[in-house]
Amino acid sequence: MSGSWSEADIPRLNPARVERIRALLTEALAPLALKVHDDSHKHAGHAGARGGQGHFRVEIVSAAFAGKPPLARHRLVYAALGTMMQTDIHALAIRALTLDEDVAPPAGRQDGT
Repeated sequence: MSGSWSEADIPRLNPARVERIRALLTEALAPLALKVHDDSHKHAGHAGARGGQGHFRVEIVSAAFAGKPPLARHRLVYAALGTMMQTDIHALAIRALTLDEDVAPPAGRQDGT
């Protein structure tokens, strides 16, 4: 049935899963800011969606990321989520920043306007 899907294949927003992600990241990384988005509904018919796993996007600001390159930051997020990466999360987009990066003006702008 390649390319076809039914209403049953459309993932539903899962607030409990979002809250679990939020709790695990808060416990492990003490974020100064955290947004967790469930984008699962955008992936209807996708293999991961059919398996019940979700597609999520995380925006997190934490002092734990200071001095770490992006790959190390992503590894910290993956470690914090533990087994959810195998059982509940099919895809995870991560934007991991330090406080300085979060408040810094865009590249090329020194005045912050």
